[in-house]
Formats: sequence, structure tokens, C-alpha cells
Amino acid sequence: MSTTATPLRTLTAKDLASDQEVRWCPGCGDYSILAQMKKALAPLGIPREKMVFVSGIGCSSRFPYYMNTYGFHSIHGRAPSLATGLKASRPDLSVWVITGDGDGLSIGGNHLIHAIRRNVDLKIILFNNEIYGLTKGQYSPTSRVGTRTKSTPLGSIDNPLRPLSLAIGAEATFVARTVDVDIHHLSATLKRAAEHKGTAFVEVYQNCVIFNDGVFEYATDKNVKADTTLYLEHGKPLIFGKDRNKGIRLHGLDPEVVTLGSGITMDDLIIHDERAQEPSLAYLLSRMVHPQFPECIGVFRAVERPTYDDMLNKQIEDVIKVKGRGKLDELFASDDTWVVQ
Repeated sequence: MSTTATPLRTLTAKDLASDQEVRWCPGCGDYSILAQMKKALAPLGIPREKMVFVSGIGCSSRFPYYMNTYGFHSIHGRAPSLATGLKASRPDLSVWVITGDGDGLSIGGNHLIHAIRRNVDLKIILFNNEIYGLTKGQYSPTSRVGTRTKSTPLGSIDNPLRPLSLAIGAEATFVARTVDVDIHHLSATLKRAAEHKGTAFVEVYQNCVIFNDGVFEYATDKNVKADTTLYLEHGKPLIFGKDRNKGIRLHGLDPEVVTLGSGITMDDLIIHDERAQEPSLAYLLSRMVHPQFPECIGVFRAVERPTYDDMLNKQIEDVIKVKGRGKLDELFASDDTWVVQ
């Protein structure tokens, strides 16, 4: 018998498609995210049985049914907690959290920020359509001031959360934003997230055709998006515009839009550094919001830091080396015990 290991067969996107009927509204941006996820993961050499998708509740949370991998459709907002436990106990798995602006940033906000700050080796994909889609159109934590919905008929008066600002504030080691219809950028961003060691947080601008159609049209319309979005490139100046003649420079501590020429040159512009350990620049970019600024698309931050799951398992291994493997009965009988008669 040959002892040579059989090489893994390269997967295709079709291999990662389950036999379940995909059920989202026609035209929903989720279809694009699903297609690009399969396209991004197929060539990475990860066996299907080593991939796990964990979701909460919402339109996005149907995702695990449609991937031919392991998965959990968990409870509202708790996907990061389940995923943390899974990754800590099975560090060999590639664990993905699929959530939405309602699921992840309302009831799930606390669970999300603690998974991020710990730098658990999870890939968290937040579908942001600025609305509650599954429960039929209430405003969400990311809805803009003035958004009229069934729950805010006079317009929302809540200050919206900015997902990337939250992630960067919790010091996520990988932070990116992409757009559902920009399929090449979406696929490349998901691939980079998959390859990152540590918490990768990706916000996807995702259109809800039923309850919030066109909310990101400024970032998807080919006629205007060159002037309303700025694609980040590491080591490159922040330039945008149809004629590539606009940029972002610092005025004190504040960013400002400038036009090149008349004494303003490339040297005046901010140079993007996704690898900066200090997250201040990434945070500043996450605060740039249309229409005052072009909104940044791409990788805001990509740094290395020890992961929670690696450090936890190292602690366990060190204790076992000193004390040996514990026994459950002895654990139950340890420390203070008493009998109630």
C-alpha cells in the first residue's frame, strides 16, 4: 500500500453550493454575496468539512443553509459567542460569522465587540442594508437620521452606528468595506479576510430591494460613484473622482476634500497605511460619510496580533504539561463542597 497522501481535490464554487433552494427576494444583494463567497473560498484549499458558517437571525442568516459546509443557524445576535466557543475548541476549523446590521449591532452588539476585541480567529461578514428586512422594514441601528419606516413614520431620530468605526474602536485586526454589486472587489475582499489570522470584520453594503431600495445608489451608480467613493490602496495617496483629480488631506486633525492643482499636489494628500498599528487613521477614514466626503471602499486595517484561541489553547497545553490531564469527577469534588440534608 502506498503511504503517499492523496492530494486534496481543488474545490469549485459549485462544490460549495448546497442542495437547498436559495430563498431571498428577487434582486436581493445577498445572492451576490453568496456567489462571491463560494468563488473566494473554492481555491483556498480548505476542505468543506473544515469550514463552518454561524449565523444569527435575519435575511443574511439563511446563509449557512446555502453553503455545502457545516453550519449553525443560531439565535438573535449570539453568532459571535457560538463561533468563539467553536473556534476555541476546534482551532483547526475556518469559522465564519454571517450577520446583519440588525442582528449584529442591536441585540448582538455586545457579543460582537467582545469577539472583536479578543481577536478570535473569526471572519465576521456584516451585511448592511440599513433596515430590518426579515421583520418587514423597521429602521435598524445603521439607518440614517430621517429614515421613514413602519417603526419611524415621521423619520428616524436615532444617531446611526457606523459598523467600521465600532470595529476599529474595538481594535479589530482586519477591517474592510465592500459592495454587493462590485463582484470582483467583493470576492477579493472575502479572500483577504479568509487568509487573515485573527478577527476579520467586513462590512458589505447590501441593497434591500423591498424595504430600502437604492440606499447605496451613490456607491453603485456608474455615473456618480467615481466622485462619491474612494477605493483604498495600501501605500497610495487618497485620490478619487472621475478625472482622478480630487483627494483627501488633513486640515489639522480633520480630513478635507481638495482638488489637485493650484498649488495642491500629491504630496499634500494622506497616504493610506492599512498596516499601521495605531488605528487612528483607519478610524478617521471610517468617519468619512457621503455626501460631505467620498466613502472609502477597501481594506482600512490589516495588522497582526496574537489570537485569543491560540493563547487560550497554549494556556491549556502548559497546564497539562505541569499537572497532567484532569478528571471530571475530581473537578466536581474539588474546592468547597457541602451536602444539604
